[in-house]
Amino acid sequence: MIELGKVQCLNVVNRTDFGVYLGTKDEKVLLPKKEVPEDLEEGDALTVFVYLDSSDRLIATTRTPKIKLGELARLKVSEVSNIGAFLDWGLEKDLLMPFKEQPVKAEKGKEYLVSLYIDKSNRLAASMKVNKYLTTDSNYVKDSAVSGTVVGIAPDYRVYVAVDNKYQAFIPMNEVFEEIHVGDEVFGRVTRVREDGKLVLSLKQKAYIQMDEDSTFIYNKMKKLGGSIPFTDKADPEIIKKHFNMSKNAFKRAIGRLLKEGKVKINESTIDIIK
Repeated sequence: MIELGKVQCLNVVNRTDFGVYLGTKDEKVLLPKKEVPEDLEEGDALTVFVYLDSSDRLIATTRTPKIKLGELARLKVSEVSNIGAFLDWGLEKDLLMPFKEQPVKAEKGKEYLVSLYIDKSNRLAASMKVNKYLTTDSNYVKDSAVSGTVVGIAPDYRVYVAVDNKYQAFIPMNEVFEEIHVGDEVFGRVTRVREDGKLVLSLKQKAYIQMDEDSTFIYNKMKKLGGSIPFTDKADPEIIKKHFNMSKNAFKRAIGRLLKEGKVKINESTIDIIK
C-alpha cells in the first residue's frame, strides 16, 4: 500500500520516457526521470517519500523531506499568501500551512515548530497546533539545562515550550522578563518536574550565577549611560523592568553585589559608578 507523507520501500513496476512507476500494477506512483538512478531495473526496490505534485497527483522522490507524517520539525516560512503560509520542507513544492492552523500569524523568514498532517482534501499540510504530539516522558530532572521552541503564549499566565521539540513544558509568566514570541528558540533550566511529567522552566540560571550575570549587565549599561541611573533599588518594579528587563529582586541582588565589590554607591535618588 502506498502511503502519503511517509518514506517507504517500493518496487519498480515499469519504465516510461518520463520516469519509473513504483508500487504494484494496481497501485503505483511515478518517480520522475531526473530522480531515477541509472542502474535501476524493473523489479528493483527503492526507498522513496510520497507526496503530491502541483496538480495534487501522487509523486515519489528519493529526497528526504525535513518532516514526515506525524512528526514535528522547525520549518522556515518562505512565503505568505492569501490562503496561508508556505514552508520550506526540502522538496520542490513548498508545504502549505493554512491560516486556521496558525494560532498566531506566521511571518515570512521565521521558523516555527509544526506537524505534518493530511487534510480533509487528502493533501499534506502543516500545523502550528502541535500540543497533541508532545510527550511528558523526558529524562530531565531539576536544574537540567534545556532548550526548546515556544509553541504558545497565554498572556499573564505562562509561555508554552516544546523542549527538544518534543516534551511538554512551560515558563510561568513571572519568570519572563523579555519579549517572547511563538516560534522563538529559548534556553533555560528545569525548576520542577510536575507529577504529570510536564517540565516547569526558568530562563534564568541559578541565583548565584544569575547574580554575576545581572551585576555585569547593570554595570556595563550604567557605563553607557554616563555612570549613573536616575533611581535606586527602591524604585518601582516597572521602572526597573523598563530599564534593565529584570525583576526588582534580581536588580536588588545585583546592586548588592556591585556595592560589596565597591563598584557603585547608592545616593538619595541615583545609583552612581565609583570612579
